[in-house]
Amino acid sequence: MVDRDAEVLDDPVGESLRGNHAHLARLVGRAATYTPEVATFCALPAEPDRDSWSELAELLGRGELADMFSCPATPPSDWEPVFSLEGLQLIRPTDSHPAHNPLEHDACEHGPAVVELGADDVPEMLDLTARTAPGPFRPRTYELGTYLGIRESGVLVAMAGERLRPTGWSEISAVCTAPEARGRGHAARLVLAMIERIESRGERPFLHVAAANSDARALYERLGFVVRKAVTFRGFRTP
Repeated sequence: MVDRDAEVLDDPVGESLRGNHAHLARLVGRAATYTPEVATFCALPAEPDRDSWSELAELLGRGELADMFSCPATPPSDWEPVFSLEGLQLIRPTDSHPAHNPLEHDACEHGPAVVELGADDVPEMLDLTARTAPGPFRPRTYELGTYLGIRESGVLVAMAGERLRPTGWSEISAVCTAPEARGRGHAARLVLAMIERIESRGERPFLHVAAANSDARALYERLGFVVRKAVTFRGFRTP
């Protein structure tokens, strides 16, 4: 069954930059991207012509990374490919409930407190994401939405937050746990906390995962997510 409410997720970057994240956007013509300190993602019309690609090149500057996220459009031949990664987009159906897992349930009931993170926590957030590589994270990425963390002995060891924000939806991202704190249910606890916050606003959570990351996919499916579609994340160098 087709989830019509999820059609905005075909262009999550563009929908975010034109809506909830318009205050964080930079624009030239029909091309859009985030303020560099926030995120690298770019957006173009659904079927960009050469003028649209020229506008994006003007916006980014010569020799810069055009992080096209999951946009399938093919750039002109003088745009150098930088990376390509197969991924999956997952959503939570409106009637979804997490599968019962005793270890995760115990961690959620008895684990350390979940705390909200902000500007003062950025150095620790940058350090944690640098060590765990959950995806791009920059000094102002936390401005995209709410970020939650778990501390052990005062040290930030796990976090998760909101990234893309198409109308009616919120992407859970930057889910990561320090190597020394894994196996304690922190990721499940944080994702469930994010789900609760998002759904309490009347929005729906979604997320992306690398296709090869079977452990992360298994966790998200236990928490009620289902695969909506396969995507390819791509980046190019502007001419």
